[in-house]
Amino acid sequence: MPKIVSISTYDPPHILKQSNIEQLTKELFHDKIPQLERLLKVFQNGEIEQRQFCIPLDWHRKEHTFGERNDLYIKLATEYSVEAIKACLENPQFLEQPISVEEIDAIIFVSSTGLSTPSIDARVMNKMKFSDRLKRLPIWGLGCAGGASGVSRAFDYCLAHPTEKVLVVCVELASLTFQQNDFSKSNLVGASLFADGVACILVCGDQVLMNTKKPIPHILNTASKWMPNSLDVMGWDIKDDGLHVVFSRDIPSIISTWLGPFTHDFLKEEGISEKQIDNFVAHPGGKKVLKAYEEALQLTEEQTAISRSILKQHGNMSSPTVLYVLEQFMLKKTEPNTHGLLVALGPGFSGEAVLLQWRE
Repeated sequence: MPKIVSISTYDPPHILKQSNIEQLTKELFHDKIPQLERLLKVFQNGEIEQRQFCIPLDWHRKEHTFGERNDLYIKLATEYSVEAIKACLENPQFLEQPISVEEIDAIIFVSSTGLSTPSIDARVMNKMKFSDRLKRLPIWGLGCAGGASGVSRAFDYCLAHPTEKVLVVCVELASLTFQQNDFSKSNLVGASLFADGVACILVCGDQVLMNTKKPIPHILNTASKWMPNSLDVMGWDIKDDGLHVVFSRDIPSIISTWLGPFTHDFLKEEGISEKQIDNFVAHPGGKKVLKAYEEALQLTEEQTAISRSILKQHGNMSSPTVLYVLEQFMLKKTEPNTHGLLVALGPGFSGEAVLLQWRE
């Protein structure tokens, strides 16, 4: 049974208060969006206090071409990935001793906020001493579902290769996608919500013997679900000046009616009841999204408290966000045989669920 042996997160250097981001957005969109003052309330209503960006806030006062943005994405995504991988493979909170990158058999790289061919993982491999036989699986376009999907694909890989170790690296630099000349409500909501973040996990197959300092989550199974004819729910509209966010107002209502049956069916297939799920590892897409999770799955605010805290301190970082939540569950004292459910939703419209059990 594949297990998540170690985890790390990396915060980009510029810590920005939500109020300061709101003020700049107000300056940039002044006289360009009707009823702007009313719409700006989304910054306060989202219950986000601060976010991390890879660039200073003033960077957005000037216009930048798609090429400039993307070049910066490639440079920083590579640098941040290296830092997150080092931290994961050397994390003393989980590992009895560091693991060499030469021991890694595969890398799954997840991102949706920039373009790169060769993909970022190849660039990372040129900065670290990975084996030249390393298997690569870059995943692009899954947005907020990407972190959970990366865990699922690592599970699939380790089932096929039970003696191997695989890294899942999620990097999103959403701040580089902000559009100064997009006066849509979607862009305003995105400006109030999205942030930058990086996460890395180490997943090992059944036959990998690994001494860990505390119980760690083993992956029991995964499930995916897709909603037909829902391409306009979330994603990117790619134009000459870059990536423009598509963000439907119907997302909370979709979650309320669609997520419940998906997770209920998955747990029933696994012979697990909702009451046996102690750790709900939810991607915090936003305040309304968390509320929709609670309604759909009959959860208390206490059960979504960690997700709410990550949203408050980091915003929605897209794919890495659910791994930030997982990190907090892994750091706290979790009793063996405790079950968890990791869930994230993204463009497609699609959902990904991962059933976990903490074991020594």
